[in-house]
Order: sequence, then structure tokens, then C-alpha cells
Amino acid sequence: MEENKEKNEQDTVEEVENTEQEIIDDPASQAETTTTEKDGALEKLEQEKDEIYQKYLRLQAEYDNFRKRTQKEKEADRKYRSQSLITELLPIVDNFERALQTKVEDDSAKQFVEGINMVYRQLTDVLQKEGVEEIETTGVAFDPHLHQAVMQVEDDNYDSNIVVEELQKGYKLKDKVIRPAMVKVNQ
Repeated sequence: MEENKEKNEQDTVEEVENTEQEIIDDPASQAETTTTEKDGALEKLEQEKDEIYQKYLRLQAEYDNFRKRTQKEKEADRKYRSQSLITELLPIVDNFERALQTKVEDDSAKQFVEGINMVYRQLTDVLQKEGVEEIETTGVAFDPHLHQAVMQVEDDNYDSNIVVEELQKGYKLKDKVIRPAMVKVNQ
């Protein structure tokens, strides 16, 4: 009985070995397994390629945005490079204008005022060359972007919301308001 048992076990082992050998030797079964594995690997590689390509496109877009933003900042810096200097010069211009409004009757004082007037004109010419312009005020409609209303008056000679009087000049540097005009506005 033991011999039969051993023979059965040996026959079973031989059958398994033969089946394994048949599977190994069968090219159709190998081709199916290999094709399936290759298809899976190919899909995985294509998916990875697509992910990398999408990352590349996002990175390229971010770089383009950064480059454009940097270029705009440089242009703005060039355009308004003199703003801080002009802002500091505006009180000096105001003082020149106040000095020129004084009445003088003495001939030597008149010559002095003429000299001050020449310096004032030179200063305003330089500011104009840099792109500084006065903000229009009296007789125009009140614009909160250009004017700062410090008083309201009732005057029948003007329509509602019209600037009646300028209390302090306002200035723009190119298209940017660097100091709004202080004005009286009609109600």
C-alpha cells in the first residue's frame, strides 16, 4: 500500500511538472501573458508621461506669468522713478507760488521777485518734462480721484457738485495722482 501511495504521489508530481512544462513551452500562453503585461506597462508609462507633460505646461505658464509681472513692475518703476523726488519738491513749488503772490512796490524788491519768478519757471519746466501736470479744478465737476473736498459751499453761480475754489493745487505724474487738489465744492 505504501508503494501505491508513493507511486500516486510520484505520478501527481510528474503531472504537475508536465503541466508546468506545457505552460512554459506553449508560446500562445506566453504571448498572452507578455502582451497583457506590456499593455499594462505601456498604459502606466503613458499616464506618467501625461502627468509630467501637464506639470511642464503649468510650470511654463507660471514662468510666463512671472516674466510678464516682472516686466510690468520694471516698466512702472521706470515710469514713476521720480515720484518721491517730485513729492518732496511740491511743497517748495507751493512756497514759490505764495512768495510770488506778495505785492511789492520797491524797485529792488521787484527785481528780486523777477529772479524768484525765473527760478520758479525753471522748476516748473523741469517738473513738466518729467511728466508732472497740474490737476484742473475750478469750474469742473468734482472727481474724488482727483480732488479732495475740504469744504462745501452754496453758490448759485455754480451747479451742484462743481468745484468752486482751489485751496491747494493737485498734481499728477503721467497718469497717476501724486497729490489730490484741495477744493471747495458747491452743494
